[in-house]
Amino acid sequence: MSTATHEETLGFQTEVKQLLHLMINSLYSNREIFLRELISNGADACDKLRYQALDNDGLYEDDSELRIEIEHDAEAGTVTLRDNGIGMSRDDVIQNLGTIAKSGTAEFLKQLSGEQQKDAKLIGQFGVGFYSSFIVADEVTVRTRRADLPHDSGVEWHSQGAGEFTIADIERAARGTEIVLHLKEDAKEFADDFRLKSLVRKYSDHIEVPVRMPSVEKDDEGNETHGWETVNEATALWVRPKSEISEDEYKAFYKHVAHDFSDPLTWSHNKVEGKLEYTSLLFVPERAPFDLYERDGARGLKLYVQRVFIMDDAEQFLPLYLRFIKGVIDTKDLSLNVSRELLQQDPQVDKLKSALTKRALDMLKKLSKDEETYQTFWNTFGSVLKEGPAEDYANRDKIAELLRFATTHTDSSTQDQSLASYVERMKEGQQKIYYIVADSFNAAKHSPHLEIFRKKGIEVLLLSDRVDEWLMSHLTEYDGKAFVDIAKGDLDLGEIEDEDEKQAQEETAKAKEGLVKRVQESLGEEVQEVRITHRLTDSPACVVLPEHEMGFQMRRIMEAAGQKLPEVKPILELNPEHALVTRLETSDGDAFSDLSRILLDQAIIAEGGHLDDPAAYVKRLNELLTV
Repeated sequence: MSTATHEETLGFQTEVKQLLHLMINSLYSNREIFLRELISNGADACDKLRYQALDNDGLYEDDSELRIEIEHDAEAGTVTLRDNGIGMSRDDVIQNLGTIAKSGTAEFLKQLSGEQQKDAKLIGQFGVGFYSSFIVADEVTVRTRRADLPHDSGVEWHSQGAGEFTIADIERAARGTEIVLHLKEDAKEFADDFRLKSLVRKYSDHIEVPVRMPSVEKDDEGNETHGWETVNEATALWVRPKSEISEDEYKAFYKHVAHDFSDPLTWSHNKVEGKLEYTSLLFVPERAPFDLYERDGARGLKLYVQRVFIMDDAEQFLPLYLRFIKGVIDTKDLSLNVSRELLQQDPQVDKLKSALTKRALDMLKKLSKDEETYQTFWNTFGSVLKEGPAEDYANRDKIAELLRFATTHTDSSTQDQSLASYVERMKEGQQKIYYIVADSFNAAKHSPHLEIFRKKGIEVLLLSDRVDEWLMSHLTEYDGKAFVDIAKGDLDLGEIEDEDEKQAQEETAKAKEGLVKRVQESLGEEVQEVRITHRLTDSPACVVLPEHEMGFQMRRIMEAAGQKLPEVKPILELNPEHALVTRLETSDGDAFSDLSRILLDQAIIAEGGHLDDPAAYVKRLNELLTV
């Protein structure tokens, strides 16, 4: 190796400085994970070389045996990892080792709690595994060369994990990357042959690339032969029979493909032969990545074609509402030189997507039989799964079975009630599934629209997620029973109300026609209609929207996003049994006008709405209270 040239000192990105400070000073709860992260990075580099070499086998440079090697020197206190993968150029090194090229980094740093174990689990979610080197090392040197560059284009990166790093051009004959860790005094335990081998088998046994360590063999005469020993299984886990794979191996493999520190909630491993041939290994994470709601963020499966790595984040094989699923697909039905552009045009991709979507939904259905574990899943990913009925009409019924809701059955904000359990509890004669959408759980729980339902013991779904109204606009029925928004249109309880009740309601409405007409004239263009209601028992009035109009919650969300929406006038319904309505009936002049307006404003507020002139409402209310 020649003397380093073109050496310069650069500063770390601000986020990296904060991360390194955390690594160096805080994370001691699970220090051994540094080896897993570095091996995983080396395996990815080998995968990328194998893929690029499909079009240019010259990248192998007469060395097509991809591998990762680990050596240690107990006396010097160093551990060295090297791979002969794709390697890095000078620009790659600056970009990959000086910054965190990942959306959500600032959010990641906000989440740091100062608790070592919790913070350690966050690292893997942000693709910052290389920086875990500084958990055990106070000095790190990286030497690398890209496979498509000449020998004099090698790069040496060096840092002590402070605010800066040096980078220099070097002569490097070998392609790939070598990382030398100068261990801290309290981390010298890792410069041990047995310790390193046990960690490789614990965390990286499933890596398809061989992980090798030096071996020494003695013959009968005591002569030593030095060579290399493959420490890991070095077989793609997904191609092995399920009966030969332990739970721990599945969990370790998940952590590799998902860059996560937590165990998965569940997984599904399938090999399919016939018209469509593929092997899939899908995982459901326990925790959500910070970019879960960034619909344009990186997502998808690792794609292999006949065990040859093609790409990370192949998003074409699962719909967007299943973007939290991690895993691998290996197929014989695609070309080895497939690209993202070709994937979008290949009819086989649609067939694979349909099959994998079914696999994923079946996996979730099986998970739902364990209520406690499924609740963990739902609390994390439920609002994403709710996007499904709008995006995947073909699987709408399967998705509906997986949905969970808060309802008046428990009055708890926890979304833990299935539609199947709701249907089981339906009243005799009930033919519809009733729901209400509001800005918050408490607003839904205390809506005046629920009064008649509570009186009659009819269960109502309480919806308050931002996605809920969009969900219900596409989920029209379940088990042959239509969904009904109780805050829209006419209230029809069907056979739950007997003929005597219906006749009494008609008679009351007829008797109050004069009052309804007076209120309608008083409010004028403020309302679409005024009518007598039987949905209220305690409140004097409520507002209702026409059956097919956009709900209040969705209107507020769209207006907050800058959307201009046509004005929709509400329907005001009056409770003829309430004392305020009785008082309204005996009032006239300004008193009648003010009380009519107060009832309308109160009803709008009860729905979570905003008044155009709240000061005028307060003035009217004060005058009413002081009469």
